[in-house]
Amino acid sequence: MIYQVRLQPAAVEDLDVAYQYAVQNAPAPAARWLERFQTAIQTLEHNPERCPLAPENARSSRILRQYLFGKRPHVFRAIYTIEGDTVWVLRIRRAQRRTLSAEDLGEYGP
Repeated sequence: MIYQVRLQPAAVEDLDVAYQYAVQNAPAPAARWLERFQTAIQTLEHNPERCPLAPENARSSRILRQYLFGKRPHVFRAIYTIEGDTVWVLRIRRAQRRTLSAEDLGEYGP
């Protein structure tokens, strides 16, 4: 089965913030980083269950998984859930940041 990968508005905003930060600090590689990240996220079209459960899963009424992207110390987590044939990317965060709260998850929280 091939899944559709879609980003929730909060995930789009998270990605934009990360990209803008990268542009300010390293303009040349920022576009390549964004392209690689978008390509990596699209791999969730196939077997999205392969990624581990997110730490936030224990506090959610839905199954939350995380896709890890990047090399230390610049690892990002894409927190997502699967609904039918759609993978919904809910948030994109640096792995070093605290886990998401129910408020951060919005309708996908407890």
